[in-house]
Amino acid sequence: MHFAPAPAATTHRVDTPAQLAALYGQPSEAALRKEAAELTPPYRALLEASPFLVLATCGPGGLDASPRGDPAPALVVQDSRTLLLPDRRGNHRLDSLRNIVADPRVALLCLVPGTSETLRINGRAHLSTDPALLARLSVDGKPPATVVVITIELVFFQCARALMRSGLWQPATWPDRGALPTAGQMLTAATGGSFDGAAYDAALPQRQRDSLY
Repeated sequence: MHFAPAPAATTHRVDTPAQLAALYGQPSEAALRKEAAELTPPYRALLEASPFLVLATCGPGGLDASPRGDPAPALVVQDSRTLLLPDRRGNHRLDSLRNIVADPRVALLCLVPGTSETLRINGRAHLSTDPALLARLSVDGKPPATVVVITIELVFFQCARALMRSGLWQPATWPDRGALPTAGQMLTAATGGSFDGAAYDAALPQRQRDSLY
């Protein structure tokens, strides 16, 4: 009996810049010309309206993306190339801060509620405990433990398509919160049942109110 040879193995992986270029072509003129090395007045206006951002860092342990938020502006403008991010109370994992100490490269994505354009920033950062900065960025008399001082290298806006597709700001698209796991349930599952998630959930609302700053 004759068997046909097995077909040659094929791959659908994309591993090279040339493959990407063949798939996507070149960016538009607008996509390239929107880049700036510092805050332009429109970029500053968008930044100062943003109460929420994601801070991306890298270090010996790998990559991290951390949510950060404050009443707008979550990022305080020192000057057109320098931003201040107070490190508010959190879980003390320090993933982002450890990374910054090891590798100053950072990237940020800033969101404005109800606005589909976002602001992207690439730069370098260091941590500061300057008493004047801590006092300046205090809330209710409570200073941050440190301030992340960011030097902008590149800033540009991201077009609205991703947020339009996601319907992020449209309440009709939001899932039923009661159908999603609670923080305690996620902790219980992550620990194989050894963590008392019910007790954690019961205490969480008061703990959050008491520890925002």
